[in-house]
Amino acid sequence: MKKTTKTFEISEIPPYGLRAYALFFSRHSTREEFSQNELNWIVGQSMKKKIFALLLNSGWIEKKTNNKYICINPAEVFRKMLDFKVPKIMEQVEREYAFTGLSAVEIWSDYSYIQRGIEKSPYFIKVLKKDLKYWKNFFNRHKIPNYVNSGSTIGEFIILIPVKRIEAFEKDNLKVETLNKTMQQAKANSFYTYAYNYMKEKYGRITA
Repeated sequence: MKKTTKTFEISEIPPYGLRAYALFFSRHSTREEFSQNELNWIVGQSMKKKIFALLLNSGWIEKKTNNKYICINPAEVFRKMLDFKVPKIMEQVEREYAFTGLSAVEIWSDYSYIQRGIEKSPYFIKVLKKDLKYWKNFFNRHKIPNYVNSGSTIGEFIILIPVKRIEAFEKDNLKVETLNKTMQQAKANSFYTYAYNYMKEKYGRITA
């Protein structure tokens, strides 16, 4: 049988979902199909539906037929949990924003300076103060940890910087702080000398 490659987005699940997944995987691995009936004598009907909806929507199991499912390989689940999602989901936003600081340096330098890895991937984004609730709801909906002005966690996370006014330029389908301001920030920090020299070579010197 030809194996097909599925593309799906993985998100974290609460403990009750993790226990259900552990039960299904311990019984069936990734090869055998199973049905919702396996939970009939364990939980009520509403909880059973909640568990299967959670596992499906979070990408931990896959639906094969109307009432048959298989487990996604846990190695793939855990790997995809650390995939970079932010650049793609930013295409959906409906408010003003600008990547700023180190994120702006990264974008304008064509990623010659890279500040991220799967273990820690911060994004610094200026947003309008009046839109702060929108942004927190947006990233919470996509299950991306987000903080105001400071914070940190494993994997991708957002630092929202509320401001009264935003000046942005579009590059690589992202809104980013102006080149001039970004180069000034890079020039002021010796750690970003390579990125600054790259930008100066490509775009020219900072204007007044």
